[in-house]
Amino acid sequence: MSASSSAEQPIIRGDALDFYLAQGYYRMQQELFTCHFVPFGGRLYTAHWLRLALRRISWGPEQRALLRRNSRFSATVRAFRITEEYEELYARYRASITFDAAPTIEAVLLGGETHNVFNTQVTELRDGDRLIAAGIFDRGERSLAGILNFYDPNYRKHSLGKYLLLLKTDHARHLGLDYYYPGYLVYGYPKFDYKLFACPAATEVFDNVRGLWQPFSWEMVAAHSAELFADWLPEGLEGMMESS
Repeated sequence: MSASSSAEQPIIRGDALDFYLAQGYYRMQQELFTCHFVPFGGRLYTAHWLRLALRRISWGPEQRALLRRNSRFSATVRAFRITEEYEELYARYRASITFDAAPTIEAVLLGGETHNVFNTQVTELRDGDRLIAAGIFDRGERSLAGILNFYDPNYRKHSLGKYLLLLKTDHARHLGLDYYYPGYLVYGYPKFDYKLFACPAATEVFDNVRGLWQPFSWEMVAAHSAELFADWLPEGLEGMMESS
């Protein structure tokens, strides 16, 4: 990874972040990583990295309806700093979900480090003065990478996770960027499928065997998954394969 700024406060350059995102890497705390397999419930699944080609985005009726329905909430983009207000909202969100999540925002982003090497920003959503949701992302030179969304469980009916995905995608479009990276989905494990909500036709999936991006389709993902299990599965993990 490349960094700039002073030796005391290193920052990963925007063009460097763009490069690693385009190679199928992603942020974990203060590092960039990639993976091909993820375990859930004692089974092993394949991970498939996604990005949205922003110039091809076109909102459909579902997306336009959600944007209209939630337009009464005020949205603000600002530089991200961990605050007590954010941590309190995240704690309430975490208590309401049915999947594992890091105990704090600090654990997600910093992991004990005191300096953030990423250019991290947040889309903050409020109902009046009340903070109801936050969507954290990293800014590159030509791309944004979504990192974490969390929201008030009392507003669950407003689909704020999907709404934040639309807002961050739209923010990247207004900046004239090329790509928005929402993370990965997991073949056969639908909890991550919401990342396709913005615009499936503009979504690309990374072929991590050949190192290239291709237009998203479930057929393509199924083929990638089969190839990873056939040729890339670490020795000794065959017993964790999801049964078909």
